Amino acid sequence: MGSEGVQSTRIYITGFKKFHGVFENPTEVIVSRLKDFMKGHELPSGATLGSCTVLETAGEGALNNLLKVLDSAISEEDSGTQPGEKIDGAQRIVWVHFGVNSGATRFAVERRAVNEATFRCPDEMGWQPQRVPIVAEDGPISTTRQTTLPVGDIVDYLLLKGFEVALSDDAGRFVCNYVYYHSLCHAAAAHGTQCIFVHVPLFSRIKEDIQMKFAAALLEIIAACW
Repeated sequence: MGSEGVQSTRIYITGFKKFHGVFENPTEVIVSRLKDFMKGHELPSGATLGSCTVLETAGEGALNNLLKVLDSAISEEDSGTQPGEKIDGAQRIVWVHFGVNSGATRFAVERRAVNEATFRCPDEMGWQPQRVPIVAEDGPISTTRQTTLPVGDIVDYLLLKGFEVALSDDAGRFVCNYVYYHSLCHAAAAHGTQCIFVHVPLFSRIKEDIQMKFAAALLEIIAACW
């Protein structure tokens, strides 16, 4: 972490709509409320909040829209760089993806995603893959991609803030992992952006106001990580 990164960060957010068994997705509420909520929670100097997008809880059928959302951040920055070329310090882009784990009792910061789509139920567009590579060019379903953000430091900071949070190496194999894997591929290939995925519990496990405060603290520490 360092002060030079604080001056150049723009953070973009995604969450999900409802899906099988979860009729009110807390991430849809968090993402929809975040811009207004952050007006009372100032980010470090130079860090700004970009778009906050709620995605369909779907994999292959929603992939084109997901890629358009990810590309939109680079278009907005208008960096002038070529694919694979890192954005300079004045144009750092970070994606924060929120998903729900309906059985969880605490937050989970996901270190990595796996190149496997094995959906326990159909997604919201009716797709239910089994042991399918998410990105065929990446090789077998055992392939993993890992965030470049210092997740250990992020978790330590959130613990010090009093939140119940843990570091996780398993984002599941459903749509959360699917989106995270594509975002990590996009981050590696397109201009050196960064991304992270965070699972949240249902509001019945951790109340909405605490989850909003958690999201604000998460953005604060991500803005300071460089």
